[in-house]
Amino acid sequence: MSLDPNAPRFRVRPPANWVNDPNGPFRWRGRHHLFYQYNPDAPVHTNVHWGHASSPDLAHWDHHPIALTPTPGGPDEAGCWSGCVVDDDGVPTAVYTGVDRTHTGLGSICLAVAEDDDLVAWKPVPAPVVSGPPAGLDVTMFRDPFVFRFADRRWALVGAGHADGTPSVLVYDCEDLYDWRFAGVFLDGRDPVTAAAFGPGPTGWECPQLARTPGGEWVLALALWDGDPLGTAYVTGRPTQLPGGELTFTSRHADRLDLGRDFYAPSVLQDTEQDRALLWGWSWEARPQEEVDRAGWAGVLTAPRVVDVHDDGTLRLAPAPELQLLRSAEPLDQGPLPDAYDLTVTAPSPATVTLLRSASGAELTVRLDPEAGTVTLDRSGWPRSRPDGDGPLVARVPEGPLTVRVLVDGSLLELFAGERVMITERVYRRPGDTAELTVSGALVEAEWWALGSGRATP
Repeated sequence: MSLDPNAPRFRVRPPANWVNDPNGPFRWRGRHHLFYQYNPDAPVHTNVHWGHASSPDLAHWDHHPIALTPTPGGPDEAGCWSGCVVDDDGVPTAVYTGVDRTHTGLGSICLAVAEDDDLVAWKPVPAPVVSGPPAGLDVTMFRDPFVFRFADRRWALVGAGHADGTPSVLVYDCEDLYDWRFAGVFLDGRDPVTAAAFGPGPTGWECPQLARTPGGEWVLALALWDGDPLGTAYVTGRPTQLPGGELTFTSRHADRLDLGRDFYAPSVLQDTEQDRALLWGWSWEARPQEEVDRAGWAGVLTAPRVVDVHDDGTLRLAPAPELQLLRSAEPLDQGPLPDAYDLTVTAPSPATVTLLRSASGAELTVRLDPEAGTVTLDRSGWPRSRPDGDGPLVARVPEGPLTVRVLVDGSLLELFAGERVMITERVYRRPGDTAELTVSGALVEAEWWALGSGRATP
């Protein structure tokens, strides 16, 4: 890995060059596998392959050779784009978006099968199983298949957008993974719950992912698109099969998924062995391209997050407990903060936590106000290069005693508040910055752990 102090050391990313969407989180033969969009040649978004890492415990990751490579003259010659991995009767199979040289926003759905139990060697299926969107819907965006099980049958979601500006998720019956049947519009932007939550902006929904929680609730995660990313969202509700065989989604509640500005392309693993749903995302760079070029790497995948649903239909979020394997042996409560740490703060009354100070006196702070039910991340002293700015972010949480957890790994900052809010931001330390924890407020409890190699589970 790079010696760049802003380079995350413990989250999944290749040693160099470009990474974007997480793809196909998959549990196989006792290991978690995670694939991702990858340009092996440069830290820029082109020449898309699938990279591959695996882990015994979600905390310690090993890198593997490239899994999927574009096939010259094939349906994926211009890139192996986002998708998933499924167990097809004992054969791990990648289901992904293929893009050819003539595409205009419309991908095809391609397959590749694993040729070994380590999922290192893959063989593409020569022809796509779906060559394009269904006729009659005037679809102008079509990509990102996600396969799931419902009602003892296998289905697949595909992200879409329509010529009239309506975003949607399409659904296919794919019980036979080599024979897909269009089964309707799963959900679209005319749904009153989603329209009220997301507004008129998105013209397409990318990366649709569906997770079932231990309590039987369902969560649909989405990436909002209008020609550029607009952030991420979720919808809780339930799938409903109609008498004619179509499948739709009855929405209950919708809101933003990650309130930060540096999180996109959610990807879900239905972890049946532990009866839970895990979520990753892509955190892009928020610094100028010339700095990215000098660093030689771009992008990182987030920490895995456990997804559930509160009784009121809102999302319950928490870092995967396996991340504690990375903690130092003993917690600390003062002193300089390292490049990577895990911090927990509990406050019964207003408190301010300072994580970073600049030579000019600017401070990176997290303000907790349990009485008002707010958490404010102020990183405005560390400007972002992206157009959505670097102003303070204010998150709403229920009033009352409040616990916030902050995971920092190089430039990646992930904040979780009250199991209801997550905020992902990129903050790049500069020469002269001082990383030191200070806490003000009555009866505030704070402790942190340095992140290290820890001990991998057998």
